[in-house]
Amino acid sequence: MDMIKAIEAKYAKKDVQQFSVGDTIKVFIRIIEEDKQRLQAFEGVVIAKKGSGAGEAFTVRRVSYGEGLERTFCIHAPSIDKIELIRHGRIRRAKLYYLRKKVGKGAMIEEKVGQNPKK
Repeated sequence: MDMIKAIEAKYAKKDVQQFSVGDTIKVFIRIIEEDKQRLQAFEGVVIAKKGSGAGEAFTVRRVSYGEGLERTFCIHAPSIDKIELIRHGRIRRAKLYYLRKKVGKGAMIEEKVGQNPKK
């Protein structure tokens, strides 16, 4: 067991932004095209988190042109450049899969009072 933790610690990122389910975040993904690199942002609501250690993952949902897009990321993946916290959400569930059926204002999540991440 100690060998597995040692290997995981070697690949784990040290400066991971703390966020939870219901928060709106912006994930910057490093995309490599031939010999060029660029960053692409994916902004949305975190609807699920799972796992721990090097295998920890989260799912982000956004609506683009009327279509719901969901993408699952590993927190410690080398393709993730950084994660920005936009706003904290006030929720009462661990998984927000019910947002898939909601449209428009019904899919909005209240902001936590007194929590402003951009200070």
